[in-house]
Amino acid sequence: MTQPTLPQSTVLITGAGSGLGRALARRYDSSGYAVCVADIREDRARETVAALGGDPHWAMACDVGSDASMEALRDAVHARWPRLDVLVNNAGVASGGSLLDAPMDEWQWMLNLNLLGVVRGCRLFAPRMVAAGGGAIVNIASFAGLAGAPGLMTYSVAKAGVVALSESLRAELYGNGVRVSVVCPSFFRTSLTENFRGDSQILEMANKLMDHARESADDIAASVFAQAQAGTFLILPTAAEAWRWRLKRFLPGVYFRKLLQLAGGRVAKGAP
Repeated sequence: MTQPTLPQSTVLITGAGSGLGRALARRYDSSGYAVCVADIREDRARETVAALGGDPHWAMACDVGSDASMEALRDAVHARWPRLDVLVNNAGVASGGSLLDAPMDEWQWMLNLNLLGVVRGCRLFAPRMVAAGGGAIVNIASFAGLAGAPGLMTYSVAKAGVVALSESLRAELYGNGVRVSVVCPSFFRTSLTENFRGDSQILEMANKLMDHARESADDIAASVFAQAQAGTFLILPTAAEAWRWRLKRFLPGVYFRKLLQLAGGRVAKGAP
């Protein structure tokens, strides 16, 4: 019996049923990758696979907030493919509000999905990459994780954790042939706020910024793909963030004053 031809390259993308994840699936597909489309909503994952043309792509329901669900995803990927070339930890949710306003259940929800979801992906799939002597891990964070902006407390802290995780993982895997990248975009046109929790004013502002953004999800996906393939660690795929990051690094006082100006003097409700 003839054995099926193995795909040249393979990629697993979480949260690939919509938004940036779907755009990344299209971009990797266009470069000849077989894509495992994982999403908490299997119907959306299947829609992405159908849009890619079916085989060799495939869909699987997965909740990045669940140990058991992520372990099942790992087992399915390892059973189907002898190797995984690229892991994109993309799945996430959005929130907005101050430290004084965010309840603990919002913190737990956010950290479990946006930070520990990435931890689960890295710890479950990195060992096989190390054993194979190569691969790439791409963690989707946000410029919010670098910016230190007010009003995005739970989201910013979770994304900052993804940046710190990626920095440490990069060092831990150095010399093993496994590249690590962390992606920190600002606002672009996508469906990020679909499952938003928190301050309605922050939600309204975020939607306006996304509606008026220069870049689409496809633009971001193209930049992420190119820079991750080149081995770039910190990927800033939206136009203004590169200079904002340099300003924060080299002139932190100036950056902080400009940050407060952009925030319009916004302070947490109930602050003295």
